Amino acid sequence: MKKEILKKVKEIAIPNNKQRKKVDVIANQVFSLVNREAEKEKSIVSVHFGGSYAKETWTQGKVDIDIFVKFKTTITEKNFEKLGKKIGFDSLKKFKPYVRYSEHPFVEANIDGVGVNVVPCYNVKKGEWKSAADRSTFHTEFMSEKLTGLMKDDIRVLKCFMEKNGMYGAEIAKQGFSGYVCEVLVYYLGSFENVLKKIAKMENNEMIGESPRKFESPIVIIDPIDRNRNLGAAISIKNVTNFILITRNFLKKNSISYFKEKSRIKIPKELTKNILVINFKYKKRSDDIIYGQIKRATSSIESQMNKEGFNVLRNDAIAYDKNKAALLFLLESTTISKNEIRTGPEVFSSEFSSKFININSKKSKLMWTDKNGKLQSLQTRRYESVKSFLNDLIKNHIGESGIPKGLRAEFKTGFKITSGKDKQNISVKKSISRLLTTDDTAFSIN
Repeated sequence: MKKEILKKVKEIAIPNNKQRKKVDVIANQVFSLVNREAEKEKSIVSVHFGGSYAKETWTQGKVDIDIFVKFKTTITEKNFEKLGKKIGFDSLKKFKPYVRYSEHPFVEANIDGVGVNVVPCYNVKKGEWKSAADRSTFHTEFMSEKLTGLMKDDIRVLKCFMEKNGMYGAEIAKQGFSGYVCEVLVYYLGSFENVLKKIAKMENNEMIGESPRKFESPIVIIDPIDRNRNLGAAISIKNVTNFILITRNFLKKNSISYFKEKSRIKIPKELTKNILVINFKYKKRSDDIIYGQIKRATSSIESQMNKEGFNVLRNDAIAYDKNKAALLFLLESTTISKNEIRTGPEVFSSEFSSKFININSKKSKLMWTDKNGKLQSLQTRRYESVKSFLNDLIKNHIGESGIPKGLRAEFKTGFKITSGKDKQNISVKKSISRLLTTDDTAFSIN
């Protein structure tokens, strides 16, 4: 990797003294407020800085100040959540706080462009986790001890690389590489450049780190403070493969363009007719909850369409404008032949072949055996249009659709199926653009 490129990137990624001072002032102010509220509660043991701020791995583009409130392990889960929210709201009341959800709720606020999170956790011994947040203070201690100044800067560069290429973020909407995963990769491999060289030659299910267990995921990244935990399990196959492809191209080109915002690409018009959009409104809830629901709905509806003979090539799901969501599908075609061939068992299987003939004989326009001795039945499809199929599925058979129960009432209230050619909201247009354009950073051959 060219030194001049790395130098330029560090100027983009590493915060300057002015930014550091601003963030330090906010961090110390909020820490005092949280500490003051925590001292009122006997069940709280201590308050700690955590996350990228504490580990000095935050970037110019994104900084979150995480403050962890440690509770005694004897507190009930109900009181843990209740008091965790109370401390967060009382300490951040001047800054319009709101609740976010991970495994447990936590309180977040935005102070002059800086994200602040007040996160409850238990005061546990290493390995005796009671909540997902319990590991975080151990992560902070471990990385603060193990990372050198150069490694911290390389983590910032890696985060910037991930963010500019759309792979950064652990939230369900993204399913990408978290800040902690970036830290772990540089810790294990030593530098930004070594991470890229490793990823460029990555094999499926390859493990980074050591664990007594075997894991099944495209990339396996072992948490150094919990060797039974695979950090790669939460990263989508799309983000893993994009990381590999983009890394290979960057190592060939060494261009600063990989660390800059991508210019907007025009949507190829000839494919918009093959885009199907299902729009609906939902009652406001946290991003993680709604994205979990709409991603499951999208996956289930895709399965139903494929089963019916409509070949889905790609999909996406987005929430936008606070209470609207869209499920998007790119299909090979939105209409298919009225003829459908159903393949049955081999004739030599007496019981099964007789059953197939009995079930399908009345529906068949033609029956025969193929060159492999299997029964074939030519029938008329129920649906030639994917819109007709989906309207019937969602209106009349929502229980069989795979749409999560938490969304069904909202679908029953109303939904709209449109084409990519129709007028769409700007957020939906961006999603259509992602589905219909090739990412040159990943697939460039020059």
